[in-house]
Amino acid sequence: MSMNNNHKLLLLTFVIYCFIVTVGLTLFPSEILSLGLKDKLSMEVESSSKDFGMLNQGEAVAVLHPAGSAEDVARLVRTAYESGFAVSARGHGHSINGQAMIKERKLKGVVIEMGKGGHNNNNNNNNIRVCEEEMYVDVWGGELWIQVLNATLEYGLAPMSWTDYLYLSVGGTLSNAGISGQTFNHGPQITNVHQLDVVTGKGELLTCSEEQNSELFHGVLGGLGQFGVITRVRMALEPAPHRVRWIRVLYSNFSTFTKDQEFLISLHEKPASQKFDYVEGFVIVDEGLINNWRSSFFSPSNPVKIISLNVDGGALYCLEITKNYNQENADSIDEEINVLLKKLDFIATSLFTTDLPYVDFLDRVHKAELKLRSKGLWDVPHPWLNLFVPKSRISDFDKGVFKGILGNKTSGPILIYPMNKSKWDQRNSVVTPEEEVFYLVAFLRSALDSETLEYLSNQNNQILRFCNDAKIKVKQYLPHYTTQQEWMDHFGDKWTQFFHRKMQFDPRCILATGQQIFQFHPSTPTNITNYHHII
Repeated sequence: MSMNNNHKLLLLTFVIYCFIVTVGLTLFPSEILSLGLKDKLSMEVESSSKDFGMLNQGEAVAVLHPAGSAEDVARLVRTAYESGFAVSARGHGHSINGQAMIKERKLKGVVIEMGKGGHNNNNNNNNIRVCEEEMYVDVWGGELWIQVLNATLEYGLAPMSWTDYLYLSVGGTLSNAGISGQTFNHGPQITNVHQLDVVTGKGELLTCSEEQNSELFHGVLGGLGQFGVITRVRMALEPAPHRVRWIRVLYSNFSTFTKDQEFLISLHEKPASQKFDYVEGFVIVDEGLINNWRSSFFSPSNPVKIISLNVDGGALYCLEITKNYNQENADSIDEEINVLLKKLDFIATSLFTTDLPYVDFLDRVHKAELKLRSKGLWDVPHPWLNLFVPKSRISDFDKGVFKGILGNKTSGPILIYPMNKSKWDQRNSVVTPEEEVFYLVAFLRSALDSETLEYLSNQNNQILRFCNDAKIKVKQYLPHYTTQQEWMDHFGDKWTQFFHRKMQFDPRCILATGQQIFQFHPSTPTNITNYHHII
């Protein structure tokens, strides 16, 4: 590809920055000791050197605990920018592949612990402020979603789009997208953000929105931490329902299952009475428990076994749906649900329902987590794989993966549910398949020993190879790649914009080095040919 003078100038500028980075990152500056942050800096890096995946070990030399101070974050990052060391923001440590870590000894760096640590549900701090009149919440980027929920419910309000697990940090999920069964209706969490405060890779503390510093705003949302550290989020709220009717039904035919899921998400513009509020699903490929770590939904006295059903090709599919309601419309909820259920083709004998408070439904995974922790089954390696699969190829994925590669050993739940691309703002950094409807397929597995870890890791690679060979244009959610060419392929048409944003907001490439998108090692000369594709 030929380059004009502007392109050559950009490339030369980039190479100069790479040189500065490769020289600067070999030294860890003493300047941070004179920042007036002594009480908030710690050399105890062990807890910040692990994450939920337990697949990588971090190599940070210090940890900053800003305790809600954006100014302290800015001072540290500004020093890192001037002196040349890496910085990674860590929320609740729920990354899978070390994305929030300083992962190499050659890259000296500091982890910013944005959260307070532990499972503290108390909101007796100034990090969450609810505006009841305008229905939004301002929240520190390191707060957990459970803390946001508890604070907003005091006003009868709640965010409208969630993650399945509430013990994740606000800034962490917004750096990816934040998805759950409400995404088809309200979009991912990043679609519901009004405003951000961000510390860029230059140490600038900027407020951004669609109207103010919009390039930074859209870059940071879904930007994998590459452009700045999110210190404050202004998130939209809605009136919180009181209760939830939670329903699960089973399917033995995959086409029928996906037809019904796609029908349900097509109702997103309908009035609340004519649609469900949450649509998810999961796949069962063996005789293991239909129950899983996500809930204790089914009664042990009424088990469902795959062998008792007419299973198509060795897999069973569960549709999971909910209907929110308040006391004033409790009398009509049964009729609304029955009208919708009559339009679905599930196995009639498989209908299971339960009724519970709204907060209990949203916090359902944490209750299962506590059970696993009590058995020592939580703090184990998690070789997860999360994929966005285009609607046109989901049947091929079913045949090749669910009924092929997986066999009958899953080691954890497999989620599958569709979303509407129109609910995603394409100006944000996150990438999705090109089709209007695409599916999340999430393999949320756990490995209790090294043999299982190797087996599941190999199986993940086999799934990715299958998609590549079959030309199924999947996109990874919570992406993990090790070469820049793979990252360029992942971002596709968005790569040039992503690169330009990086040069604008983190030109020394000091942020989120654990993502391994921009890799510059002191011992490795920059290869100019790696970058000619992007300009």
